[in-house]
Amino acid sequence: MDQTDSELVDLARAGDRDAARQLVERYQRRVLGVVIGMVRNPDDAREVVQETFVRAFRNLDGFKGDSSFYTWLYRIAVNQAIDLQRRESKRSSVEFDESVSVEGAVFEPLGLGGKAGGENPFDAVRNRELGRKIFEAIEGLTPDHRAVILLREIEGLSYEEISEALDCSLGTVMSRLHYARKKLQTRLKELL
Repeated sequence: MDQTDSELVDLARAGDRDAARQLVERYQRRVLGVVIGMVRNPDDAREVVQETFVRAFRNLDGFKGDSSFYTWLYRIAVNQAIDLQRRESKRSSVEFDESVSVEGAVFEPLGLGGKAGGENPFDAVRNRELGRKIFEAIEGLTPDHRAVILLREIEGLSYEEISEALDCSLGTVMSRLHYARKKLQTRLKELL
């Protein structure tokens, strides 16, 4: 029987390592997908995800249950990713890593990841190129806009969940999403 997040959190608070492991397994891939989209480097993303879970479990008593566990976890992950970007802001350009954009979790929901059964080589190349262009467009967004786009379009979170995850008002989420989409449209028109 699958336990709810709330049950697992209570068990993890009591020191149950198996419950903590289940929470990590449940959300590790989804958090990694968001973080990769934000930091654009698989090694940095893994470190951010690891630090996210370390901080989450150190501060589990601070989780009040007002939001869902994964929303609270995403808030930690996004903050960690933004902190990393601020520390490494001297890096002005990052080369495209095809393995992340094509096979990584970030583009699987867009239908661009992995190998589709029976996909012909032309479609594979076209999808890879489209994935690269989308990656470049997302890369050009500010961290705040990148976070809101990834949480909404890739993770499928509601506006309310994004508001909780980013610790900002619903209006701010809607505004950031609006401007991020406009910037992506403009950027993708230039790239296509």
